[in-house]
Amino acid sequence: QVQLVESGGGLVQAGGSLRLSCAASGRTFSSYAMGWFRQAPGKEREFVAGISRGASNAYYADSVKGRFTISRDNAKNTVYLQMNSLKPEDTAVYYCAADLYGSGRSKTWGSWGQGTQVTVSS
Repeated sequence: QVQLVESGGGLVQAGGSLRLSCAASGRTFSSYAMGWFRQAPGKEREFVAGISRGASNAYYADSVKGRFTISRDNAKNTVYLQMNSLKPEDTAVYYCAADLYGSGRSKTWGSWGQGTQVTVSS
């Protein structure tokens, strides 16, 4: 199992930007598709973005298309989520996830981070 640690969350005004990072342990990072999920209070966890192992394919929820960008640096064992034009409805705990040999849009993900809080004020 890969260990995941998120960072970069915080408080930002609507229209602002944040970049989340997720550092993975282990030497097989490039074998994992990576994803970002979020969970707002009282709501179910939802898929935000996913990226394939070689970064050739990226997938996004309709609610974030055009505003969020997922990327990865396999040399640094890190995946990023650049979030622009943030809205109050983006407020949630954001989780990083890994899927061994996955495509980046799997239904199941094997490893999860602890989450980082993102709060967007209006």
